[in-house]
Amino acid sequence: MTDPRFPELTQRQITILKEHGTIESFDTDTRVFTLGDLQYDFFVVLEGAIAIEDPTNENALIVEHQKNEFSGDSGMLSNRSAQFHAIAKGGTTLLRLTPLELRRAIAKHSDISDLLLNAFLLRQQTVLSEFTGGLKLVGSGNSKETYAIRDFMDKNHIWYNFMDVDSSVEAKDLLLSFNLDEADLPILITSDTKICKNPSLDSVARNSGVLMEFEDKVFDLLVIGAGPAGLAASVYAASEGLDVVTIDSNAPGGQAGKSSKIENYLGFPTGISGSELANRAYVQAQKFGCNISIPHRAKSIEHTGDHFVLCATNGKEIKTKALIAATGARYSRLPLEDIERYEGSGVYYSATGMNASSCKDEIVGVVGGGNSAGQAALFLADHAQEVHVILRGGDLGSKMSNYLVQRIEAAPNVFVHLFTQVTQLNGTHHLESLILETKDGEQTEKAITNLFTFIGARPSTDWLKGLVTTDEKGFICTGPGIEEKALFKCDIFRKRKPQSLETSIPGFFAVGDVRKGSVKRVASAVGEGSMAISQVHQFLGELNARKTMEV
Repeated sequence: MTDPRFPELTQRQITILKEHGTIESFDTDTRVFTLGDLQYDFFVVLEGAIAIEDPTNENALIVEHQKNEFSGDSGMLSNRSAQFHAIAKGGTTLLRLTPLELRRAIAKHSDISDLLLNAFLLRQQTVLSEFTGGLKLVGSGNSKETYAIRDFMDKNHIWYNFMDVDSSVEAKDLLLSFNLDEADLPILITSDTKICKNPSLDSVARNSGVLMEFEDKVFDLLVIGAGPAGLAASVYAASEGLDVVTIDSNAPGGQAGKSSKIENYLGFPTGISGSELANRAYVQAQKFGCNISIPHRAKSIEHTGDHFVLCATNGKEIKTKALIAATGARYSRLPLEDIERYEGSGVYYSATGMNASSCKDEIVGVVGGGNSAGQAALFLADHAQEVHVILRGGDLGSKMSNYLVQRIEAAPNVFVHLFTQVTQLNGTHHLESLILETKDGEQTEKAITNLFTFIGARPSTDWLKGLVTTDEKGFICTGPGIEEKALFKCDIFRKRKPQSLETSIPGFFAVGDVRKGSVKRVASAVGEGSMAISQVHQFLGELNARKTMEV
């Protein structure tokens, strides 16, 4: 049976791809791309073979692509760097396509797209789960700064090898070999052995290729936020021919990306993790030519009259005719005086595979009563000795789906504490225990070493600085119900009211959790994101008509 990671292209498919690329022959062994290369090319083997080698493991052979097989992975649809060396054997003839040529080919031919993208996703999964390599991150497992970098790389599916100085002799020897000490931690070591001391997330993103540079032009659409709503908008906008760019401050997926398993999303009867759903949508948007860059955090926004100018925290400006705010909401901190001290070393705001390993046979706590809290509790219960769900209210089912409530009640190692809150955290360098207090004032100390909190979502709208109308909580107001006096005075709004997802400024839309009145569910966010594109088309049509009249 053919390995789905390494399928063969048919002669018809190869003939189609030849229309997009060039044919090259190699008399001797020749490296066609190198570990760390950005914008590396895609190759189809017409004769001979391409050897994929791992230079971090004495050039061990990963796979050898034979006739009618192809090289590459999903990283070539963006700016992500090559993860291995590729050597065309002597006597090999290859069909070469640049990333742009590849995107054009898969956008036009669905059967080729399906074959390639399925193989790309499976190859990415294999590399992340079965191989040790990629960027090297050296740091302490108890460090808040190290945790933030690991969390960023995990959520962005960046291949890396974490070396913990608290437990690894190899990590300590590595510090000595580079004449470094623990004061320099965390340290990122790139494919070309460049040392980055205490790197920022921007630096990590640049070295892995997830942070992109944009042309100095006016795009059709800018999507701010790559949660379910933003990704849906990106896919539909790019697939319908709009020139679209999408940015996010951390990783694809938003709040949904923190869900360990979503079981009530249409079409996935056995469930899908929020991270996997987001990664598939991320690749899907890039397939259609959407430019996605992470981390780009919106700092401020200016409306010039005929377009918007977004200023990001890294100093970059993006100009766009229309804009969709899909920045979602973020979980609030517990109102505890010293909670920042434990963030990344015992207190977390998502439950991922990285957290699961540190929770093995431990006692953990989950604060919150929504679906994300329920999904996290069940996910962690497969690894932890005990999981304690802590809820200030008295009804677990008031905000949580019934299927999650039933599973929590049936789980033998999950314990629910109603009318209870966390009042104190204890521990020297890492969380060691906490104090629970009931509404009657009764206090109990629990040896909980990992606490996951999913409470009080607040809209991420600080960057708006009053540009569009929001409610008293900061959620963005949309639709014809916005008061007349709050509307931006222009020709377009004199002719019509705001569309259902349009804000108080024409061409500025809001979707998903950041929008006032939205339903806080993945399916609803995806629906809003996709529906917004038809409204963007209407606005762009009006804008073009106005410019034509002015001419």
